[in-house]
Amino acid sequence: MKIRRILATAVAAAVTTPALFLSAAPAFADTKPAAPQSQKPSSHEDDIDDEMPSIEELKAAVAVAQKAYDEAVAEHDKAEAAFKALDKPDNPLVAKAADAKKAVEAAAAAKATADEELAKAVQAEKDVLAKPDATEQQKTDAAAAVTAAKKTAADAAAAKATADEELTKAVTARDDARIAAARLAELARKVKVAAKEDLDEAKEELKFAEEIEGECKVDDAVDVTLSGPKTVTAGQPAVFSLRVTNTSDRALDVVDAFATAVRLPKPDEVIDDETVLEGRLIPIEWSSADVLEWTPITDKYESIEVGRLAKGASYDVKLRLTVAADAPAGRGVAFAYAEYENKDGSCGLGEDYPDVEFGILAAKGDKPKPTPSPSTTTPTPAPSTGGNHNTTQQGGSSNTPVKGSLAATGANDTLPLGIAAAGAVALGAGALVVTRRRKAGADA
Repeated sequence: MKIRRILATAVAAAVTTPALFLSAAPAFADTKPAAPQSQKPSSHEDDIDDEMPSIEELKAAVAVAQKAYDEAVAEHDKAEAAFKALDKPDNPLVAKAADAKKAVEAAAAAKATADEELAKAVQAEKDVLAKPDATEQQKTDAAAAVTAAKKTAADAAAAKATADEELTKAVTARDDARIAAARLAELARKVKVAAKEDLDEAKEELKFAEEIEGECKVDDAVDVTLSGPKTVTAGQPAVFSLRVTNTSDRALDVVDAFATAVRLPKPDEVIDDETVLEGRLIPIEWSSADVLEWTPITDKYESIEVGRLAKGASYDVKLRLTVAADAPAGRGVAFAYAEYENKDGSCGLGEDYPDVEFGILAAKGDKPKPTPSPSTTTPTPAPSTGGNHNTTQQGGSSNTPVKGSLAATGANDTLPLGIAAAGAVALGAGALVVTRRRKAGADA
């Protein structure tokens, strides 16, 4: 979807080329360095939001797409009807071809008759000439009959040839019209399919925007911290720690967390809205004291179901990341996010998108030299006591500063990559900025 591509482009720009970064995040380019703890992704989110169309504009786009689709359907129906009409007997081209075929059949019959009469005349002349007592007049008459029969046969053959030619023309015209009509119908079908895709995309974008602008607010009721190793090896699992803490003044009925990891582009790679980013996703599995088996995070099962979280309680999750064995050496980043919903209908989205950047070592024995870590190591949350739902937060950080290649952009060298979590939607990793709200009564 275009909205998701906007998010993806802004995110990718924030970790790649200077030109793209400055166009996607002009606010950051002029920001003075600040302490990592105080940096929030909100200013960058505002830049993204400014590029997004309004609900009214999206509704208008749906209306335009619907009209275009309706017109495409009408044109396709018209083209299909025109094609089918070429099989009906009353169609002029079909009728002309049928008449030409009848004319050929009549000409063929006339020619056969003329040929037969010529054969008789020739035989009659032979019989006359064979008679010893045949008169000159009889011979003259027989010869004249042969000459007349020959002319009739020649005229019949010419008429047959003309009829054949007319039939060929009529059939060719009919068939050419069928081919043209078939091509037009196929083109109209493709236009209809494309119009339907545009309509579906417009509707999906509207739905997506309406979800973003839903009743859920962005607040600090749920705090998320994320920590992990500085390097991971391709093909080998690496375990990260995620902690979700209820910092509000009440219990939260339904809490969900989300996590995503991607391989970062190389410094010289150009990322734009046509770049296919899905292949950079790093598979993630999660487990906790309640869910002992490793559970993969997928498009279908995208959330980590924390459940009810008491006031001040924390929930600890282990994340297992496995970079593809054939992935090249480079860098990667993991993101996390949380949301909540209560039975009274209130809901909210986490205010921060904590992230951890790490080096990726190639699986083979090349032992590539890792680049300096661009992030400050985030302390691993301490083991919970008394059950996950009643633990308290032990350390952790909500934002990891990003250094290294980003300094080349001209922006400050402690830019947070937390906003990159928003782009994970476009990467197909789950809704990190869009709440997947459940009906409150469903969990009652």
